[in-house]
Order: sequence, then C-alpha cells, then structure tokens
Amino acid sequence: MSINELHRKNIVALYCIIFYALLLFKWWGGLFLYQLEPVIYQTRFDFFTWQFMQTGLHTWLLNHRGGLYLLDALFYSMPLMYWLLYRKSPLWSTVIAIIMLVINWVYIQCYTLYPTSSIESFIGWLLFPVLFTTTSLRSFYFVLHALRYFFLFLFASAGLWKLVQQGIFNVDQMSGVLLYQHKEFLTSAPDYWLTHFFYWMINHPLVGYLIYVLGTLLELSFLTGFFTRKFDRILLYAFILFLLLDLFLMRIYYWELSPFMITLIYSRYRRHSALK
Repeated sequence: MSINELHRKNIVALYCIIFYALLLFKWWGGLFLYQLEPVIYQTRFDFFTWQFMQTGLHTWLLNHRGGLYLLDALFYSMPLMYWLLYRKSPLWSTVIAIIMLVINWVYIQCYTLYPTSSIESFIGWLLFPVLFTTTSLRSFYFVLHALRYFFLFLFASAGLWKLVQQGIFNVDQMSGVLLYQHKEFLTSAPDYWLTHFFYWMINHPLVGYLIYVLGTLLELSFLTGFFTRKFDRILLYAFILFLLLDLFLMRIYYWELSPFMITLIYSRYRRHSALK
C-alpha cells in the first residue's frame, strides 16, 4: 500500500495523542517547568547552547516566574493548534509547524539547562515538527523516513559505543553502572524492596552482565533497519521493551522518544508512484 493523505492525517493525530498522553504524565509527576520552579542552571558544552545562552532567556525565567507558565502554555498548546489548523487550512498549518519547531527548541533548551533531564531524551520533540513543516506528500514521505533513519542510528550507535568502549567485555560493567546510577537511592531508602533488588543485582555481576549483553544486542538489532523494513514491527516492540527496562533498571525516563515509534509503524507504506 502507498502512503496517502489519510496516513498523513493519522500520523499527525497519533503524534498529538502521544504528546498529550505524556503531558498528563508529566503534569501528574510535577514535571512542568512552572512546577519545577528552577533556581539554578547548568552549562552544557556545545556551541549551540552557548549561543542560546547569550539571549539570557534562561536566567530571565529564573527571576520571572510568569515566564515559566507562559513557556509551558506555548509548548503544550502548539500540537493542538497545529492539528486544528491542519484540518482546516493545510497552508497555514505549515506556518504553525515552523512556529512550533522554534518554540520546541527554545523550551527544551531552557528546560534541560536547568537540572531536570538531558536534552538527548527530548530529541523527538526537537525533530518531529520538521515533518509537519512539509507542504507536499512527497516531502512528507522523505522526511518521515529520514526521521526513521535517525532513530535507527540513535539506537545502533549506542550499541556500537558499548563495543568501542569495551564495556561489553567487562563482566562487572552493569554492576558498576547500577551502583553509580542508584547511589543516592541506595543510601536514602535502604529498606525499600527495589533497593534490595538493586543490591542483589550488584552482588551478582554475572546476571547484570547478561542483561547488559542483551541490551547491547537489542540496540545493535536496529542496524537491520538500514537494510530492510520488514523487521520494523519487531524493532517497535524492542523499543517498547527498552523503555520499560530502562525505567525499571535505571529509573530513567525516555518517554519523549516515543514519537519515533510512528516512523516504524508507517515505514511499511511505499512511496506513491505519483511522488517519484
């Protein structure tokens, strides 16, 4: 089956569903910018961040709490605005998509400059609005697949990095990672059941090593996506498994990568002959 306008509408709708499901999760967890009420910021060592920091917006927000509410409102309202305009005026929805792209970059830059989470986990919100800036179905198709290839690279490179750094050859690697990741949790909640589980994992490095190897193989399996799309549904399930295991074992939330699942779901649709 070839990709068509109905698929495009469904992709936009699915993106909004994922976005607003995560909105509820983040609001319930007190993870909106205004709920966090940041008081300090940290500097990342990359050129774009340094240039962004020249605006002083991140420091202005620390002294003007109303700006936190405004930034949250802009960020979380843009997908809905895009969806409403896309249904009525596709041309004007492109303008909104460009605005959404800018707002996402500004919001996420500010959000991750404060001690909240890493910018890498927000890469889905940073890049996906590019897909919505496209005006033709042809460009939409190619950008969708470009995002898919980026997603595959993101995971495959993580597995390759474990090989390059030789962590895969160290039986104690996972025990060390768990000890470093949960050091505060282990000391602050020594009687909690999850603490006992982490201690058990740390004291049984072979079990942790097997999990580490399986995780590496899972990440390397995304290399298959560069050669064929027939296994994309399996990669989709592998990604969901990764999210759940990372949440349980590492207590790290990578839910913002969820929009990339859309690229695996719709990769099976071919380019229409009229788009060549």
